[in-house]
Amino acid sequence: MAWTREQMAERASKELQDGFYVNLGIGIPTLVANYVPTDMEVTLQSENGMLGMGPFPTDDNVDADLINAGKQTITELPRTSYFSSSQSFAMIRGGHIDLSVLGAMEVAQNGDLANWMIPGKLVKGMGGAMDLVSGVKRIVIVMDHTNKKGESKVLKTCTLPLTGKGVVDLIVTDLGVMEVRKEGLALIELAPDVTVDEVVAKTDATLLIDVAA
Repeated sequence: MAWTREQMAERASKELQDGFYVNLGIGIPTLVANYVPTDMEVTLQSENGMLGMGPFPTDDNVDADLINAGKQTITELPRTSYFSSSQSFAMIRGGHIDLSVLGAMEVAQNGDLANWMIPGKLVKGMGGAMDLVSGVKRIVIVMDHTNKKGESKVLKTCTLPLTGKGVVDLIVTDLGVMEVRKEGLALIELAPDVTVDEVVAKTDATLLIDVAA
């Protein structure tokens, strides 16, 4: 059984560490904010100028002035601080963010990432994607394993314009978890009741199988 969006975000949250400064991309990655362990201090950073984001608000706790980079309403914490977009990107470009969880259209087996445009169809602008993948210490991708046509998004080589070369460290999809290593892309974890054969069949990339029996 494939993971849901929430379960994918929960799995990605296991990559958090105490004391980390973390940037969450638009889409499924924003859900990671709901799964920060209560015994861990993690500071979430948003490109639009907020450091210390809380979880998504309940219906009776919405403040329309508090939004993340994806224009979703969020909550603040006692330690939250606010600043300009230029200061926010100085944090990113300066290497002060430990981890970024991003979405993707394609990821190659060598860690190449394409997540900002589909020529002729989706051209929204790169936003902060290129800054994030070049300035953040560790990049985790959370995405569906295949696109709407059922085609693999985990490829030998990306076909879309790249956001960054060799920048991805870990990929979490609805089918499992893959780690980018020097020797190749390793399948290290499966979603419940998903088989290795199913993942291989739905993956264009060549996989190293490193799943515990």
